[in-house]
Amino acid sequence: MKILVIGLDAAAPEILLGDDRLATIRSLMEVGCYGRLESVVPPASEPAWMCLATGQDPGSLGVYGSRNRTDRSYKAPGSIDARSIQAPAIWDRVAESGGRSILVGVPPDHPPRPVNGIAVGGLFTPDATEGAYTHPPELAATIEKLVGTYPVDAGGLRSDDEAALRDQILDASRKQFALVRHLIENEPWDYFQLVETGLDRIQRAFWRHHDPEHVLHTPDSPFADVVRDYYLHLDGELATVLDLLTEDTLVLVVSAHGARRPDGGFRLDEWLVREGLLALKPDPEQATPAADLDVDWGRTRAWSEAGDSAAVFLNVKGREPEGTIDPADYESFHDELKARLEAVAGPDGEPLGALVFKPEEVYQTVRNVAPDLIVDFGGLDGCNPAQHGAFILASPQLPPFGEIEGARLLDVAPTLLELAGHPPLPDAPGRNLLQGLKPADSDDAPPIDDDELVRDRLRGLGYIG
Repeated sequence: MKILVIGLDAAAPEILLGDDRLATIRSLMEVGCYGRLESVVPPASEPAWMCLATGQDPGSLGVYGSRNRTDRSYKAPGSIDARSIQAPAIWDRVAESGGRSILVGVPPDHPPRPVNGIAVGGLFTPDATEGAYTHPPELAATIEKLVGTYPVDAGGLRSDDEAALRDQILDASRKQFALVRHLIENEPWDYFQLVETGLDRIQRAFWRHHDPEHVLHTPDSPFADVVRDYYLHLDGELATVLDLLTEDTLVLVVSAHGARRPDGGFRLDEWLVREGLLALKPDPEQATPAADLDVDWGRTRAWSEAGDSAAVFLNVKGREPEGTIDPADYESFHDELKARLEAVAGPDGEPLGALVFKPEEVYQTVRNVAPDLIVDFGGLDGCNPAQHGAFILASPQLPPFGEIEGARLLDVAPTLLELAGHPPLPDAPGRNLLQGLKPADSDDAPPIDDDELVRDRLRGLGYIG
């Protein structure tokens, strides 16, 4: 069985699974299974997409975000790339079975992965016009003939010309799907994965127009429908992809995390300074990026690296160069700081509801230089990652199972590999989502042995020619 994974970065389950106008998605849900999908901690595109592909959590991968400490020094964290993750992925298992894979925009995707097949860069690729962004390199010339300069990313999100930004993201997505259709039709493959990041970009830029409860919402905005219209655009593009498939293909539409509005901002470094945990020399007169702060490490107990979720590090004697926390006091201070962060209140005096995690409590293994705490305040952009994404899984070879509860991102790889007959990944803690389940029992769902009815419904989608 072939596997096609259509990744929609930051697709919100309440829209993807709840908007009846998404006819293609609705039809896949009807003949397959679907549900909310619990992401990893932190619920960010990096490392979440590789957690999906490897079946491993961020601690086991040793990658905790787009930037990670490379050692115990105080230097700025290093950016991750495709070489940062060495764990075997779905495409490695497919290759061991003699199959070919095509990867389009699966982050981190630079430099291009030397897969048994084809890899095309996306979000992490600096620029498609400079250096190699494809494997093999000569594929770039074919892409240029097909769509012109390939848009590895939709570009800046803070443009004053919102109409131009919307059109730019839409154009990039259309070019990406044109490439996907070309590769499906013209290249041999057993596993194909696309990660479309335009949805994340659209939501970060336009969620405030979409959500009436957003703190920056403008009533009667001409961009109020941009987010939902983009889901309609993706639904239409998905239909054109399904048109090209044969009935031996397992289709997964998935988001590695969801989307939500922010409920305000929080300057964690400023809080650490105010609490006497981060000492500066001299104190800055205005807000300063963490990387530019002149830290007095001999008087500092904790510092942070911000992002959609913040990484907090403790300054431990014998571990960091100028550590101030005695190792014997580490656990008590660790617990104390976690409790203090969870209790942080907003302007109204009510707790902000920060989620604070110890890596060793949420990960199977903790590798490399992990944060001591991971803090999710949920207030850094126009739209932030949410803990739950969504999935829809369908194939003419499977009966419909309807809605599945309790699905986790780490269950995806074990499910796909088992259904397609490939060996499992080593040490992957997930499970086959369909194991032990009975097909859905509903009046309009085809019975388990009525394969032709399933095929008829997928023919109605153009899934089967």
